[in-house]
Amino acid sequence: QVQLVESGGGLVQPGGSLRLSCAASGFTFRLYAMRWYLQAPGKERELVAHISSAGESTNYADSVQGRFTISRDNDKNTVYLQMNSLKPEDTAVYYCNTYRTVNDKRYVYWGQGTQVTVSS
Repeated sequence: QVQLVESGGGLVQPGGSLRLSCAASGFTFRLYAMRWYLQAPGKERELVAHISSAGESTNYADSVQGRFTISRDNDKNTVYLQMNSLKPEDTAVYYCNTYRTVNDKRYVYWGQGTQVTVSS
């Protein structure tokens, strides 16, 4: 079955960096776009970054543009989120996401999330 396993979260000081990873299995990774979402305490989950299946196209939320970089390695079935110049407001649980459509039905997949805390 489809599995998405995030790692790399932790506690970092403002201005610091973290690199999140999401290891995917159970589907043909190179055929699917991937996304990172965040969910801050008491708030709805929101899209942070998107990368196309081959990695040639990326999009970012305005709040992270210029600070975060999404990338992928299709040989390793892994998507990454490099986060630089972190701010306290980046504190959230970060989730990896993909979806696929089978027989006109959409299946959405989420990882378990990884906590990122930005604090001095």
